[in-house]
Amino acid sequence: MRLAELVMALVMSIFSIYLMWKSSELPIGWIPEEGPGGGAFPFWLAAGMLICCIAIIINWVRRSSPPSQSEEAYMDRETVQLVGVVTLALTVMIGAIHVIGVYFSLPLFMAFYMRFLGRHSWKLISGFVVLTPIVTFMFFEIALRKTLPKGMTEPLFYPLYDIFM
Repeated sequence: MRLAELVMALVMSIFSIYLMWKSSELPIGWIPEEGPGGGAFPFWLAAGMLICCIAIIINWVRRSSPPSQSEEAYMDRETVQLVGVVTLALTVMIGAIHVIGVYFSLPLFMAFYMRFLGRHSWKLISGFVVLTPIVTFMFFEIALRKTLPKGMTEPLFYPLYDIFM
């Protein structure tokens, strides 16, 4: 576990630096009358990820977190299977974005994850499945004026554009 924590923190640090570098090819600040530049979210999310990775490495050196003190195996068979299921579900969700868009594929993924992996109630799941696309739409499309892929469902959003834009 100890070695895996260090290796992942280093790999993610390198990935963060790469994302920051590539994102800075686009504007990373606020553009008047438009909103955030095309590289803003990836850059600042990667910067936050880099800060977290540095904190993990510091904890690893100081042995101040449970994983940094553990000599146990990183993943057992059950964990590998769980990671496989989640990876497959995410792959399906990403593929579905091109067909049914973000606003339908994300709630379907959340419903699957919450019900079959989290074993949450349908009542809780339905709240998330309904609210997530609404909040996501309002945040990205209305507040930030950044469109997300809608696939073949795009005509369903035309009335909303007429209302909010």
